[in-house]
Amino acid sequence: MSGSAILVVEDDASTSTSVARSLVAHGYRVVEAGDAESARREWERQRPDLVILDLGLPDADGLVVLRSMRREATTPILVLTARGDERVKVSALDQGADDYVTKPFGMAELHARIRALLRRAAGPSADEAGAVSLGVLRVDIARHTVEVDGTAVRLTPREFEVLKVLVTHAGRLVTHGRLLRAVWGNAYSEEGHYLHVYVSQIRRKIAAADRSGALRHLIVSEPGVGYRISGPEAST
Repeated sequence: MSGSAILVVEDDASTSTSVARSLVAHGYRVVEAGDAESARREWERQRPDLVILDLGLPDADGLVVLRSMRREATTPILVLTARGDERVKVSALDQGADDYVTKPFGMAELHARIRALLRRAAGPSADEAGAVSLGVLRVDIARHTVEVDGTAVRLTPREFEVLKVLVTHAGRLVTHGRLLRAVWGNAYSEEGHYLHVYVSQIRRKIAAADRSGALRHLIVSEPGVGYRISGPEAST
C-alpha cells in the first residue's frame, strides 16, 4: 500500500524521525507534526490517507485532535498510547480511533497495522493491493491512480479524493456535506458548488477514456442531497 500519504503526529522528535524514516523507506509519503496546532494545520493542508496520532501532545489533549479529525472525515487514525493505559485506549476507540499501538512498539507491528487500516479504508470491494474495481474502472487507493479499461485517467488530487470517497461507498448515497467535509474539511460543508464542478470534471475525464460507454451512468446525482456510484451496469 505504498504511495499513501501519512501524517505522523508525535511530539518526541526521536520517535517521529524513526517512524517517518521507516515509512518513507517503504514508499509512503510522510508529513510530520509535533503538536496539536501543527497537526491541525497539516491535516487541513494535506488531507492524508492515514494519521498516526500520539495522544500525549504538549499543547492539547490528543483526544481533542482525534475528535476534530473524526468529525470531518473517515480517514483511518492509528493512535499511539502508553503501555497499560487501558482507559485511554478504550476512550480513543470510542471517540473514533480505528486502532492503536502501545509504546514502545516495533516497526513491523506498526507497518502491519497501517497496511490493514489502508486496506479497510479502501472499502469492502478493494483487492489485496487496496484497489477498487467497478467493471472497467479501477481506482488504486494507495497509489492514487485511476484506469478505465487499462487506460490511465489523470485526475487532480482533489478530483481523485472525490472519486475515492464515492467508490469506497459504492451503491450508497454520499451526501453533499459528508463529501465536502471528507475532501475539503469542515469549513466547506456548505459549499455545494465545489462538488458540481469537480464531479463534472471527473465524469468528463472518465467518459473520454470509456470507449465502450459502460461507465456513462457511473456517478448518479441525487438532486439536493448528494451523489452515489451506481455501478457500471446502471442504465438510469
